[in-house]
Amino acid sequence: MDWRRKSLKNFRVYAITDLNTPSESVIGQMERALLGGVDIIQLRSKSLSDLALIRLGQKMRRVTRRLKKLFLVNDRVDLMQILDADGIHLGQEDIPISAARRLIGNRNKIIGRSTHSLDQARRAEREGADYIAFGPLFATPTKPTYRPVGLQKIRSVLRAVRVPVVCIGGIDCENVNRVVESGATRVAVVRAVFGARDPYQAARTLRKAVVSE
Repeated sequence: MDWRRKSLKNFRVYAITDLNTPSESVIGQMERALLGGVDIIQLRSKSLSDLALIRLGQKMRRVTRRLKKLFLVNDRVDLMQILDADGIHLGQEDIPISAARRLIGNRNKIIGRSTHSLDQARRAEREGADYIAFGPLFATPTKPTYRPVGLQKIRSVLRAVRVPVVCIGGIDCENVNRVVESGATRVAVVRAVFGARDPYQAARTLRKAVVSE
């Protein structure tokens, strides 16, 4: 099995950047989070220039490669290829999974899809998603236009699909135990890690919650 596939099968904690400025501090935050137990990093920014994303992404790629962690890019197949990332994460409004797979070519590269309902989760799996992000579970500034789906649907989604499902949306160190008690086995976060005073400790707390189950 390709190492990417093995890592995807076993991951528990997934951290996503939400960059508004090309701050070098994100590199140190990311490394501490990875050492604390984060398995996957996603490079995401809706405001940085392509050049700024490439420069930051190259540094992030070096760290994730050294630590043997998965590095994904949000939305952009071209950026994923430039950075030689391990895969891409697509939203509901992004290109079809089949089109992304044709552009990427390499079958070992990972493609994930955001989903906000049981039907979307099933469709994403049928279309070939390697993993599914389900949420937002709680209100979150990174998805202000989406109504929270709540905790009660987690088990239904987990039963409906066979690919890994990572729960997302407003999850933090205070509510992660509720999320896990509702059935989640994987969590994705933004501010809980990149907004934490101590990203290492935040990652440890999140990982302990999901791995202890």
